[in-house]
Amino acid sequence: MLELKFNPNELRDYVKSIPKIKDQLFDLVRMDVREVATDFINGLMEAEFELFIGREKHERQSLISLTERNYRNGHYQRSFMAKGLGRLAIKVPRDRRGHYKTDVLEKYQRTETALKEDVAILYLMGTSTRSLALISKRLLGDKISHAQVSECASALCESVEKWRTRPIEDEIKYIYLDGTNFKMRIDGSIELVTVLVAIGVTKTGHKKVLALQAGDKESATSWRELFKDLKSRGLDKNYVQLGIMDGLHGLEKVFTEEFSKAKVQRCQVHVSRNVLCKVPKKLKQEVADDIRSIFYAKSRVKADVFTKEFRHKWEKEIPSAVKCLESSINSTLRYLDFPEEEWVALRTTNPIERLNKEFKRRTKSMEIVAGESSCYNLLAVISLRMEVYWQRHPITFQKALPWFKSREEFTQEN
Repeated sequence: MLELKFNPNELRDYVKSIPKIKDQLFDLVRMDVREVATDFINGLMEAEFELFIGREKHERQSLISLTERNYRNGHYQRSFMAKGLGRLAIKVPRDRRGHYKTDVLEKYQRTETALKEDVAILYLMGTSTRSLALISKRLLGDKISHAQVSECASALCESVEKWRTRPIEDEIKYIYLDGTNFKMRIDGSIELVTVLVAIGVTKTGHKKVLALQAGDKESATSWRELFKDLKSRGLDKNYVQLGIMDGLHGLEKVFTEEFSKAKVQRCQVHVSRNVLCKVPKKLKQEVADDIRSIFYAKSRVKADVFTKEFRHKWEKEIPSAVKCLESSINSTLRYLDFPEEEWVALRTTNPIERLNKEFKRRTKSMEIVAGESSCYNLLAVISLRMEVYWQRHPITFQKALPWFKSREEFTQEN
């Protein structure tokens, strides 16, 4: 831990001088911090080298044979770019035999990993190499070269691909499925490309992004390829209990074929919207309230009673809406077969909708993504950040659905 000590008189004089140097104050602070950081890293390497060489800096090796002795051989300077600090001049100890290899910095590493990730993300989001050089000069006091930018982007691409194709070691009991569209530049033309997204829920209730894969979300073939990829990476098809989705064409059928022991939960929000599209404007609020009373019933028995009441009430006036609801009622109430404390999380595709919304928000300024790989890189970084949040909010700890004494008291936004 770093500790700063001030003499009272020195501190008083320093405070008095602040009005004269206030424009340079933080420059001086940054210089001091950079110097302290440099000294700290150099000190670590010096201690590491002393352990390696087997003696203190000026200690004689009288007990070691001449052929086995190793000696210090000065230092060589190595520059290192650190996030928030800029370029540090590191002194790396050297031995005569050339055997010393430091673990403080990786071999050939010239830039801190966190800074590499930031540079790569800025580059992938459309910031030019020239702009990055100007930004780094202003923020770090040194320019980042085109070669460094390329190195950062390549390193991120490699890491993302390993993450996308990583083995699935957790037991996944629920899977959220959806797709989101992006404008991509492919072979010189602008194409609208869909990225299929799968979020898995572990047995401890934690959510993880399992797949990001380009495909057609209306195509059964694309979804089948995604499911086969998940299983080839270790997903246990027999442990999966439920798939939560929004009724995309062919998806439910393919899901039940690939995961024969799992059930399907259709998103209640999407079903509600589909039904209300067939309802006259003057009736929408009343019909919406009746639909909510079904979806928020305390039990399947209650839900079935409300469904029958809905049919008797509306089948003459809006038969198409009644038919639309009844055709998907079983799959919209499937969550009732699972633990009550998980009902909130299972009744809709909200988790994946929130992730897709975050994807759109982070890529909005780009308008056009520079290819499939760049898209995967951006989405992977966003996904990992979301997983950090999800770690603190497992679905098993959410409150149960709100209950109401009567349907008249029920109000809940979709």
